[in-house]
Amino acid sequence: MKIDWLKPLLGHPGPFATVYLDATPSDKAADRDVANRWRAARKSLAARGAPDDVLDSMEEAARRPTWEPGLHGRVVIADDTGVLVDRVLHEAPTADLTAWSNVPELLQAVRAADESVELLVVAVDRKGADFTRTGVGGRVYEEFAAPDDEIAKTGSTGTKRARIESRAEDSWEKNASAIAAEVDRRVEETAPELVVLTGDVRTVAGVRDAVGRTVAEICVEIPGGVRGGPATVGGASAVGGAASGGVFADRVAEALDSYRERRRERVLAELRQGLGRDEGAVSSVDDVVAVLGRAQVAELVLAEDYGTGNGQVNGRTLWIGPEPVHIASDRADLEALGVRDGLEELPAAVALVRAAIAQDAGLTFAPEGSVGVGAGGLVDGVAATLRWHDGHTPHEYAATMSGDDTRLRGERTRG
Repeated sequence: MKIDWLKPLLGHPGPFATVYLDATPSDKAADRDVANRWRAARKSLAARGAPDDVLDSMEEAARRPTWEPGLHGRVVIADDTGVLVDRVLHEAPTADLTAWSNVPELLQAVRAADESVELLVVAVDRKGADFTRTGVGGRVYEEFAAPDDEIAKTGSTGTKRARIESRAEDSWEKNASAIAAEVDRRVEETAPELVVLTGDVRTVAGVRDAVGRTVAEICVEIPGGVRGGPATVGGASAVGGAASGGVFADRVAEALDSYRERRRERVLAELRQGLGRDEGAVSSVDDVVAVLGRAQVAELVLAEDYGTGNGQVNGRTLWIGPEPVHIASDRADLEALGVRDGLEELPAAVALVRAAIAQDAGLTFAPEGSVGVGAGGLVDGVAATLRWHDGHTPHEYAATMSGDDTRLRGERTRG
């Protein structure tokens, strides 16, 4: 999962104000509307010491409509320079959360974002397409008009009718090609994870045949959607244009669930393989710290429990410095490298996530038992897949005693 949207937090010493709100529209909320929930959150932040100028900047963001109709949440993080993070979350929090501290509340945000999919819904007809982009950045809707408008057949007879119908057929094909080119362009610019293609059956087929390989590999066709407005995906409903609920909504939800599972399993399969061959992956806090310190991490993997806590890994803390590779178990380790300014002690999981963000690594939460059972799973609930591996990479070995499938952490080997 991409977490680069949290990069604006880097380089800011804090303190930070963090709020997680249920941003569900008032007609579907259980009790108070978004404005009332924000007022309660602001009062809580003020009581914790957040100054008015920080709260004013947060209020402008928190009360701005998300235009998402289903159940969803919102995270806003700010400091004295203004709002640093403002993101829509796939799920509404069970309870609003506020914090004013030197460390932003990262883990709940990335855990919620783990359920989000950067989705592009394309609803087409013979005249053009409606594009709706949804994800952690909210929703963006745009229309596209195909260039050829001679699409109507006629009831005339004879040669004239045949000629007009031929032009209409040609126009449909040209428009499908134009829509496909626009889909290709938007996918190249915005890099969605999944494209849903819906609408007029014939146009859908023409567009699908004409898109490039990149789009074809991430595109799924879901019948039932039509043009007529932004597509919405959230909560218990998923609507494409003027289509409403029903089978289409269920199929979009199924496509998203399937994609999330495939995305997670790709990472976990690579992790299991790397741990099994003792190359390409490591597990345990100390070993992950070591590879983060060498900028080797492709994907940080945390046990799901860390997405709901405060970042404590068996009560451990870690030290970080101003640079992405400045992470260590002890302050003395960083000082030995000549790093003496900007040192900060953080809960272990928060420090690991911060380093992963700074190094453009991804983040995946692993359900219990998905990597292995007991001590054979995630050591300390932490692991990482690697961009590269060499003789200085920490190694582990697996016990081979009969009946003992426990993964033992050997002494870190060199060479």
